[in-house]
Amino acid sequence: MLIDSFNRKIDYIRVSVTSRCNFRCLYCMPNTPMDWEPRENLLSYEELFQFLKVAIDEGVKKVRLTGGEPLIRRDIEKFVEMLRNYAPDLEIALTTNGYYLPELAEKLKKAGLNRVNISLDSLQRERVRKIAQKEALEKILAGIDKALEVGLGVKLNSVIMKGVNSDEVVDLLEFARGKGVTIRFIEFMENSFAYPELKRFSSGEILAEIGKKYKFTQLERDNSPARYFQLEDGYKFGIIEPHKEDFCKNCNRIRLTAEGYLIPCLYFDEAMEIKTAVRQGDLERAKEILREVVRNKPEKNRWSEGEESNRRFFETGG
Repeated sequence: MLIDSFNRKIDYIRVSVTSRCNFRCLYCMPNTPMDWEPRENLLSYEELFQFLKVAIDEGVKKVRLTGGEPLIRRDIEKFVEMLRNYAPDLEIALTTNGYYLPELAEKLKKAGLNRVNISLDSLQRERVRKIAQKEALEKILAGIDKALEVGLGVKLNSVIMKGVNSDEVVDLLEFARGKGVTIRFIEFMENSFAYPELKRFSSGEILAEIGKKYKFTQLERDNSPARYFQLEDGYKFGIIEPHKEDFCKNCNRIRLTAEGYLIPCLYFDEAMEIKTAVRQGDLERAKEILREVVRNKPEKNRWSEGEESNRRFFETGG
């Protein structure tokens, strides 16, 4: 079992299988070149698997595959199958922009994927094109439908930005409710790679928009990064508020980049490299690094109100 110095059980690892993405979202990487990641720098699926076996044996119960856009990496379903065969009870999830889900959802489900989180920032075609810098809404919506059709668990994530899509909060909520899936509204996370004119639409403003039409109550918080609320008809939605004081209180996550850096916190620059140990077959050393990263996990992030992060969210899974 992995326990950090603040007595939090760390049983969840987010694995960025690539930092490449087919979108150039305004809030993430609008000006990043398309091909900047040398393939030889990446851990292979087999190398990732060797490390994740160590992590699973040490107590990790959930693995989430992220990017960039994880579905860009070829044969991702084979990697899912490797994990599922090793740990039949492991929760395996994936975060995606949904663009390639129409083609891959069934393969992923058959390989053993449990659930997907799909980004949906607008229901308006031109607005999605502006945010993602790609014609994408039709493929995203088809991906949502295909994921539901094949039996994957689905959550929707929406980054809400003032004056960009903040007028769609209720529309997005009603779309998700109509599909029978949970939506989580995410406060825009200021970072040096985002389009500089973007402004955060706060959780209070999001709730005020919903409150104009619906009554809701707040639910008791667990170790999820989101606060959850329930409408009178029982539908639940969430809000992710990275600025909040209690955002890190119950954090149970660490992160692994595609290049083999193990990171204790999304907003910290400190990381330890596991690539060398894995490539040398020194899994005992990899285990030591894992335990050290967990020990060094901070109580909370260093990101304060009004500050801008230099973290490349597209490298660490956002």
